[in-house]
Amino acid sequence: MRTVIRGTGMYVPPHPVDNHRMARVMDTSHEWIVQRTGIVTRHFAPPGTATSDLAVPAARAALDDAGLEPDAVDYVVFATMTPDYYFPGSAPYFQRKLGLRDVPCLDIRQQCAGFIYGLQLADALIRSGQRRNVLLVGAEVHGGFMPWKCWDVLIDGADREVPAEEYEWNTRFRDRTVLFGDGAGAFVLAGEPRGEKDDRGLIDVLVYTRGELAEKLHTPAGGSAFRPYFSADMERTGAIVPIVEGREVYKIAVTLMPQIVEEILARNGMTTADLDLVVMHQANLRINEAVQRRLGLPDEKVFNNIQRYGNTTAATIPMAFHEARQAGLAKPGDLVCFVGLGSGLNWGAVLYRC
Repeated sequence: MRTVIRGTGMYVPPHPVDNHRMARVMDTSHEWIVQRTGIVTRHFAPPGTATSDLAVPAARAALDDAGLEPDAVDYVVFATMTPDYYFPGSAPYFQRKLGLRDVPCLDIRQQCAGFIYGLQLADALIRSGQRRNVLLVGAEVHGGFMPWKCWDVLIDGADREVPAEEYEWNTRFRDRTVLFGDGAGAFVLAGEPRGEKDDRGLIDVLVYTRGELAEKLHTPAGGSAFRPYFSADMERTGAIVPIVEGREVYKIAVTLMPQIVEEILARNGMTTADLDLVVMHQANLRINEAVQRRLGLPDEKVFNNIQRYGNTTAATIPMAFHEARQAGLAKPGDLVCFVGLGSGLNWGAVLYRC
């Protein structure tokens, strides 16, 4: 059997927040954000919206695209770093809201590399014959990590002034908080018999973890390392906000991402000249531009949409590929490489023939 992408879908909440709106709540500017990240706008879910809520419309769109009913799904892999609850995560709530049968629903926590790891799991399930139709979801609601109290200004467009003390507090975290957005993407992955002359489908997956770099991207709050798991001090001190060592992460990403692309190509007897499209994790446009240069790829072979959505963590790759397909950039026979790197430190690459 081979694993093919039968359908894709995405969803973002209907609350776009541009850089000028971000500048209302912290000391930043449109120019400052674009220069460092390439991000122009992002979407945020309103308070009370869970990650599984965003995943449902994305999954429905993917199922419609695949021409399948929910009853056809026989396994769910749900990648997120922002689960509905600390446990049991998001997958069971997603199953209930989508109206799926009592199929296995797996939560995975590889953060920005989550969708890459999810593709490996889904492919293994399908190629082994254990499952036929796997629904793979990447979804995030980052609001719980953000230090803001002024959601009415960000989402509703309220014109009130943010108190000086709150404005100063928000500014303390601006290097990270300007990066994130909320959204969901989904693939319907199916098993098909492999033809002798037809190499369509997932060709290879390569993933790595390097724990010695875990603190470069992590959240120093919540978990068994603390007593109690969660405390008021974690919010009071800002420990709930992810730490992103920007310069170090940039150096690591622009080294490891090109390396793994070249490695997975080489072990399949290919080179970058064989690639038709590269879809990278959308963490920072400047990282992706540097990776593109190191791989020597022209603009028409790379698709980015971080400008519109920001970093939606596990959702970036399925969202970007969905839009690339809509733009006609993933034609039958095209060789696509998905590549991503994130907290853990986890990174990986996938080769796929459309």
